[in-house]
Amino acid sequence: MDIIRTPADMQSRARAMRAEGKRIGFVPTMGYLHEGHLSLVRIAQEHADVVVVSIFVNPTQFAPGEDLDKYPRDFERDEQACRDAGADIIFYPSVDDIYAKDQSVYVEEEKLSCGLCGASRPGHFRGVTTIVAKLFNLVLPDVAVFGEKDAQQLRVIRRMVRDLDFPVKILSGPTVREPDGLAMSSRNAYLSCEERQQALCLRKALDCAETLYAEGEREPETVRKAMLEVINEASLARVDYVEIVDDETMKPAETLRRPTLVALAVFLGKTRLIDNTVLG
Repeated sequence: MDIIRTPADMQSRARAMRAEGKRIGFVPTMGYLHEGHLSLVRIAQEHADVVVVSIFVNPTQFAPGEDLDKYPRDFERDEQACRDAGADIIFYPSVDDIYAKDQSVYVEEEKLSCGLCGASRPGHFRGVTTIVAKLFNLVLPDVAVFGEKDAQQLRVIRRMVRDLDFPVKILSGPTVREPDGLAMSSRNAYLSCEERQQALCLRKALDCAETLYAEGEREPETVRKAMLEVINEASLARVDYVEIVDDETMKPAETLRRPTLVALAVFLGKTRLIDNTVLG
């Protein structure tokens, strides 16, 4: 496995691999890898000859006061995880190599990114689309794999690829969970023991939504209120949002009679966790 640190070297290697007829699979990450990330590497391996994993904590997707400085980092641990998973290349650039000091061009999606995390984290998705576009131009992937836990991000990236004609096929990997149901996340490392236990309210709320849907409930607000009741039973939980939106338009759903994304963001202490499910 090779480690490439500069954008110029990454793009040069990618061009050489494509000239050799190799298909490139790409998994963009912010590091502190867990089984959820590694499952995406395995999906990429099924669709490509070479798999590149990027590790880059992207400052432009963090708002002032968020956890950029304390975001967990452990490159040696990540390197070993990539080796064990069979990745071929780690792309590990510095912030100064990725962003010019006077950078003034950004990529912005204006519909799917407006609600949910986009509403509570202004500027977040502009940072996401910009860094993914830049990484696509450096890694030159044929396929890129994103996790379904970040549901809104996945849909925004698919729209960006469609609207800007990136020659990249976007694949998704299912949310990977701990044995007790908590979605794996690098930010889980922030949780205290009590916060970790109460964090299960996210999965319980989604289970509640799925049960009500299976029983025939089709009114979004009825489902939403039931989910809030479940979350409010956790004394340390503070709701950022619980939303039920059309899975295609990302606008508030008027009924559950078509595919619907149920998404939530909840603070446990200072740690913000997200999760989701799709009904129908």
